Amino acid sequence: MKAMLTFYGDRTVERGNPPEVVARTLAAWAEFDAAAREAGVLLACEGLEGSGTATTVRVSGGRRHVTDGAFIETKEELGGFALLEVADLDEAMAWAARTPWNRDGCITEIRPVLDYDAAAARAAAAREGAAS
Repeated sequence: MKAMLTFYGDRTVERGNPPEVVARTLAAWAEFDAAAREAGVLLACEGLEGSGTATTVRVSGGRRHVTDGAFIETKEELGGFALLEVADLDEAMAWAARTPWNRDGCITEIRPVLDYDAAAARAAAAREGAAS
């Protein structure tokens, strides 16, 4: 299964860190990246710029509405993601626990990536079941 790990936390904490803490954190991410690549589970892993750099797009009534900045104001924000190919949720949780993101106040959310073929098969089976 493909699993998306999304990393949420208070980004203001990062800004106050001394250079040696930032260097240790970057080294820890490089170690995680190398281990996940070596295990063959890592498809992508990236950090994101702060929410102040976001652009929000909404389409309403056929018109595009663009707003600079994040959709909502909050201290916790999406800081990055990792896309993994793992056997199951247990393996995804094990990898999530290994990320350097896991510090006080930070959250890692795991979501299975939607398998469109499986979803279509479930929908077809449901239609067949409703028809009989």
